[in-house]
Amino acid sequence: MVENAGNKLPFMKMHGLGNDFVVFDERESGSVVTQALVIAMADRHMGVGYDQLVAIRNHDTADIELVFWNADGSIAGACGNATRCIAGWDLARTGKEVLSIRTERGLLEAVDAGHGDIEVNMGQPMTDWHEVPLAREMDTLELPIEGKPTATSMGNPHCTFFVNDVDAINLEAFGPTIEHHPLFPERTNVQIAQIIGPNQIRMRVWERGVGITLASGSSSCAVAVAATRRGLIGGSATLTLDGGEIRIKILPTGVHMTGTWAHVFDGHWRGIR
Repeated sequence: MVENAGNKLPFMKMHGLGNDFVVFDERESGSVVTQALVIAMADRHMGVGYDQLVAIRNHDTADIELVFWNADGSIAGACGNATRCIAGWDLARTGKEVLSIRTERGLLEAVDAGHGDIEVNMGQPMTDWHEVPLAREMDTLELPIEGKPTATSMGNPHCTFFVNDVDAINLEAFGPTIEHHPLFPERTNVQIAQIIGPNQIRMRVWERGVGITLASGSSSCAVAVAATRRGLIGGSATLTLDGGEIRIKILPTGVHMTGTWAHVFDGHWRGIR
């Protein structure tokens, strides 16, 4: 089915450290996103291509609401880089100093950190087994999986492995094995992380429903939380991902993520809805 010119849908393409998104602003149009649209647009050869798709909606108790989908059409409960990108765009558009954002994760807050950076408070990490969630009760600090990874939820599940050399891991083969591990009934994002200096972490990411991505904001938060719980960092760190650097601070108010954002282009979709 091909849309006629009168039904074309406006969208934005954004990225945070190469973690890229298609964004629909549904505040005036009403709901336009369907699973068929998500899957069709995600195709990097026959669609637009992205890691996640996001809808911006109105909300009674926040400035905006964000709903996230993975490239395979599944719902993503959180997406830190997309949250930061949309916050940067909306703060610049409105001139506001603070933006409140409602997500499935909860109520988040974003501010302009200067120098082109946006800081988002991603909320408190969740580390109990049922919050991640895991299939059964256990200590989330060291899971009974080879490599003894740490499980964390930032509104979506994460499994973090600390290794001596992230580049020695075949993430393309390793990632899906852990994503679909029976301990994770909702699947999981997978991170391999290496401590490269005081409060310095090198990491790579496999995202559930997507695959290898150049960066992930919620994964960066989860790695910093896991490293802090293990005593590997002091509660804040600069993380170097394949797409660039992001800064994480773990404070009493929540996990604060700071980094750059980019609005790449505007377009119109006239394909499958």
